Amino acid sequence: MPSVTTMDDPAAAAAAATDEAPTEDQQTLPRWRLEALERAMSGNTVVFLDTGAGKTLIAGMLLRAYAHRVRKPARDFAVFLVPNRVLVEQQARVVEAHTDLRVSKFTGDMGVDFWNATTWRRVVDDAEVLVMTPQILLDNLLHSFFRLQDIALLIFDECHRAKGNYPYACILKEFYHPQLNSRPKDPLPRIFGMTASPTDTKNKQPEIYSKQIFDLENLLNSKVYTVDNQSTLSDYLPFATTKIVHYESSTIPSNSYNHIKSCLERLKDKHFEVLKANTNLYGSSLENAKGYPNYTRHSYIAQLIWEYGWRQRQLSEEVYRELSCFSTRGHIGEDFVADLQDGLLTHKVHCLVQFLLEYRHMEDLRCIVFVERVITSIVLESLLSTISQMSGRIVKHIAGNRSLLHHQSRNKQTEIVDSFRGGKVHIIVATQVLEEGVDVPSCHLVIRFDLPATARGFIQSRGRARMPNSDYVLLVRRGDAKAHSKIEKFLGSGQIMREASLRLASSMCQPLQNTLCEEDHYHVESTGAIVTMNSSVKSIYFFCLKLPSDEYFQPLPRFSIDKAFGTCTLYLPKSSPVQTVNTEGEVSVLKKAVCLTACRELHAIGALTDYLLPELGFPCEEEPDIVVEKYQHEHPDYFPEEFVHNWLSFSRLGIYYCYKISVEGCSKTTFCPNDILLAVKCELGPDFVSSSIQLCGVQDYASVAMKYVGSIHLNQEQVIMARRFQTTILSLLINKGHSDVSNASKYFHEMQMSIGVVYLLLPLVSGKVDWCSIKFSASQVYDASNKDMMHCHSCKQVDILQTKDGPLCRCLLKNSIVCTPHNSELYVVTGFLDLNAKSLLHLRDGSVPTYTTYFKTRHGLNLTHENQPLLAASKPAEVQNFLQKRHYKNKKEPCTSYSVELPPELCRLVMSPVSTNTLFIFSIIPSVMYRIQCLLLSAKLKVQLGPRMQQFAIPALKVLEAVTTKECQEEFSQESLETLGDSFLKYVVTQHLYCKYTLHHEGTLTKMKKNLISNAALCQLACNNNLVGYIQGAEFNPKGWIIPGLGYHTCGRSKTLCLSSNDMYSLSKMSVRSKRIADTVEALIGAYLSAAGEQAAFLFLKSLGLDIEFHSKILFERKIVINYEKFINVRSLEIILGYEFKDPSFLMEALTHGSYQIAGTTACYQRLEFLGDAVLDHLFTIYYYNHYPECTPELLTNLRSASVNNCCYAHAAAKAGLNKHILHMSSELHKRMANYLEKSGQPFTGPSHGWEAGIGLPKVLGDAIESIAAAIYFDSKFDKEVVWRSMKRLLEPLATPDTVECDPVEELQEFCDGKSYSKSYTKTHKDGVSSVVAEV
Repeated sequence: MPSVTTMDDPAAAAAAATDEAPTEDQQTLPRWRLEALERAMSGNTVVFLDTGAGKTLIAGMLLRAYAHRVRKPARDFAVFLVPNRVLVEQQARVVEAHTDLRVSKFTGDMGVDFWNATTWRRVVDDAEVLVMTPQILLDNLLHSFFRLQDIALLIFDECHRAKGNYPYACILKEFYHPQLNSRPKDPLPRIFGMTASPTDTKNKQPEIYSKQIFDLENLLNSKVYTVDNQSTLSDYLPFATTKIVHYESSTIPSNSYNHIKSCLERLKDKHFEVLKANTNLYGSSLENAKGYPNYTRHSYIAQLIWEYGWRQRQLSEEVYRELSCFSTRGHIGEDFVADLQDGLLTHKVHCLVQFLLEYRHMEDLRCIVFVERVITSIVLESLLSTISQMSGRIVKHIAGNRSLLHHQSRNKQTEIVDSFRGGKVHIIVATQVLEEGVDVPSCHLVIRFDLPATARGFIQSRGRARMPNSDYVLLVRRGDAKAHSKIEKFLGSGQIMREASLRLASSMCQPLQNTLCEEDHYHVESTGAIVTMNSSVKSIYFFCLKLPSDEYFQPLPRFSIDKAFGTCTLYLPKSSPVQTVNTEGEVSVLKKAVCLTACRELHAIGALTDYLLPELGFPCEEEPDIVVEKYQHEHPDYFPEEFVHNWLSFSRLGIYYCYKISVEGCSKTTFCPNDILLAVKCELGPDFVSSSIQLCGVQDYASVAMKYVGSIHLNQEQVIMARRFQTTILSLLINKGHSDVSNASKYFHEMQMSIGVVYLLLPLVSGKVDWCSIKFSASQVYDASNKDMMHCHSCKQVDILQTKDGPLCRCLLKNSIVCTPHNSELYVVTGFLDLNAKSLLHLRDGSVPTYTTYFKTRHGLNLTHENQPLLAASKPAEVQNFLQKRHYKNKKEPCTSYSVELPPELCRLVMSPVSTNTLFIFSIIPSVMYRIQCLLLSAKLKVQLGPRMQQFAIPALKVLEAVTTKECQEEFSQESLETLGDSFLKYVVTQHLYCKYTLHHEGTLTKMKKNLISNAALCQLACNNNLVGYIQGAEFNPKGWIIPGLGYHTCGRSKTLCLSSNDMYSLSKMSVRSKRIADTVEALIGAYLSAAGEQAAFLFLKSLGLDIEFHSKILFERKIVINYEKFINVRSLEIILGYEFKDPSFLMEALTHGSYQIAGTTACYQRLEFLGDAVLDHLFTIYYYNHYPECTPELLTNLRSASVNNCCYAHAAAKAGLNKHILHMSSELHKRMANYLEKSGQPFTGPSHGWEAGIGLPKVLGDAIESIAAAIYFDSKFDKEVVWRSMKRLLEPLATPDTVECDPVEELQEFCDGKSYSKSYTKTHKDGVSSVVAEV
């Protein structure tokens, strides 16, 4: 058994010697807590108390005392700083439990590094206590998001960390003390620090303790509060008994030693080069190993090999085989005596095991074993878990999470501690990570397997043993006098620090001077943001982090330091606008100094914002568009003012402008539609007469031609008759109801003075107005009270027939519209039959009754005038949307018109005379007039854009196509023009940004482009220019069409015309999706581009208010003087591209990957790629739009998508051998390209378009095609035709309508939608290749 010595802590012994009961009631708050709180409320205070003494509880009470200062709506807030993320959660819970204040938690993994001032202000406005790690507060102060004066109370947990360049110290030295010395008007925050040990030194001299406490007080501008001795606390806190356990020295038998040495030599020789190659992981460690004694060096290298084996299974297995030969009996721990004799187990480990076995009968044991190294914790966990005598004890290890070889996450550590708290884990083997901060339950036993390095480590690890009658055990080699002396001083260190603190209690804190010298920082006057020597390196790394990168290259700064000359050169990545920065000075601060200089230069050129941050959050594939409302509400639905007037004034004009409307292409019909004369108050303009209207469904297809035929004189009576005629006939055709005609007649007299839809539709017969039909049809023949209207005046022979309303002449019934009250139907009478009521009627069921019998049986009607001839009648022509596209499949739509025979006595005359030809032309009038309205609005839109746009001749029909959405279901829609306009918009905006912002990298340019051309931005432009009211966003409904002369549409709702803010008439308000508005803007761009060229499209964008310029020459000077042939084979590349470069620097830049960090070369290709992507997209879109003018919008989109994508470009690059010319220094990229080319075995011939070409090839190859396109674009002085010839050469054969494949994702989507199937996608990434599996 190991020998055990109990050590006496002088203060603890004094406390134990006191037999008197405590002077305070232990159920009340201890005196020292009240004293500490009072001191903290009266001034800046550091509370120095042992672990478990309630320092956090005092902080909670102090927060309650400051609640009136921080409770909203107060501007101030409190900040609780803790060293790590785990403590953020822990201390936030404590504050929430002891106060009613709103608590917010902040850690680095929340992405706070990317928050801006607005985000932080919103967070602060909603919180009263902010619990965070100190780096977050420091960053906020540096960027001037926070002011110290806004913090009422600033709490430092584990405040002894405030030294050197730790964020605690930087906050105080760079912000608190400079402001304290400047005597600010606003008060600085109250400071409250907490620590269990205010010093951290290996020097045990009392004067050193005093000096460190004095420095800590001055830095925190606070006085330390502590108790006189430990006896004050012992009445309330249990203290562990400190024990020293001695173990014997261990030696390895010589034969085992020689075998192990030989094994290590073999492993070292075999794998040292492998380890050395991983210099990023092991370089410094291997250099250190060279200076070790031979035996120690072997051990160190063995550890590296073993740890490396965690990552490389094959190597791990080899190490295991080599080292396992020394244990032939099984695993270590089965026979302790034999293991000790063979040198496989040290006496120290054996001593640990034996001591733990003494506690094997304790239920609910909680024990921590502290070790120095990570590897020790791992090995001890494995060993202790396999000892049979300790079965039932669960052992886990906890080590720091910064070890690259063995990473243990914070979440894993928290999980282990929670299990320890819940009794599921009994023993934790831990490094110093558990000495402080983490909320570990009180333990029965704490063992120091390795002695602590400092007094603080001793005090804090001992503080973990807070259970009654707990033990604090230190393992010490027998005879180690140095270790005994060290422990003796550790035991007395707590009292020494208390006494030193009490001696300093009466002295004043000394303000620190010159903590932030002028030359040590850079200050931005406008925001107050600063960068210091201490923060400069981090700022530069963060700047590089936000530069564009890919999977083969992470942009990082490089430093070249010449210690002899005291100089340093900083090399920034190729995508940085500043490439190199030089400085000279003191060697120890050269790296910080050069980074501070770089920050100055980057801010001076705008690469850093006034908050000294790079542009954050540039878009990636997953980033959503700028957020806007899904719908834009309350936009006017425009109506052409040419058709707006009041009827009273209109009837008195006298002169009217006339346009003849003729239907063409109806030769197959059995009738010939009459022409219509449209009479309006003013000329409709040249766009109107130059357009024709295509009608669908009128015997397949027909067209309507419009022609100006001069003016006509009409008196007021004629206008009134014509108006009555058109309202009557249109109401009959649209509504099919006699009652609606009566209502229209009544409403006719109520509309004399109001503004409405006003124009005349006059039927023509043989080129002349059919006034006869207008006059008699407009008279009230259908009114039963008018008994005089039995026949027309031109009738020479009166032939009276009995009708429902009484006797009428044959002439009034022929070519009339009648209604049959028994079934409420309307019919058109075309003539008389040689049949009467006695004639036989052949029914479908084979029966042959007389008409008299039929009507009696079917309708219960008695026919009394059986000798009257029957009327030949049919249903009126169907009024429908003749603008809607129809899909014929060699089968015509069923005819809705059929002949019927009607007894005159069952009919009531509604309108007469009106011919079938006239009825037919009026049945298509709603569709025709709706299209005319849209054309007039389109012409108005052109005028609205301003005089500068009038120079371009663009048909109104093209503009109408651009504003007509696919929801209208017409023969044309905006989709193809939208695709065209979208590509041009991206092209001109990208070109503008590239040329104007020469120092911005691709990421910033991408964000700027998105802000200019996003749906939100385009929607705003349209709204600002009152374009939304022109959008045709719904299918035309004839029942919703306004009949000229009526103040309501045929659905019965009243319609009132009103003027909008831009003097446009509107009938109603409408809601339009924001994306639809943006699509319309792009379609209008495409309309001007296709009809009038690039200048017209560009000026259209300018007229909308888009602040861009179209550059025709390079605005910046390229100062690149290098021998290009040293880097690229210019001639070979020119042959491949079919283009000879005037400035080869463009070509070299287009082939330079970001990883090619060679000083003096060109920039990387990322900016050129940004431009080339837009140029190629536009060229492909123009090509397909012009080359296949008849292709559908869907086909145009498929052609474009199948050709314009990175995989196709990558395939073309590999096919041309461009992979051999890309300049890069990425071994991963080289490996990826080589592996793909070897494994695929493809000769890379055939087309590069499609959905599978180039899949698996590195994106870099596709980027090269885009950047080369931009290089040729610039070198040829912006000649897109030259670019197209060269790129077409690489990308041929191009996709055609016959070879293009449908987008498989869209195909699957349509299939699943049609079958109502659900689907899900799973994305995987292996060997640099992403793949997606779809499950249906």
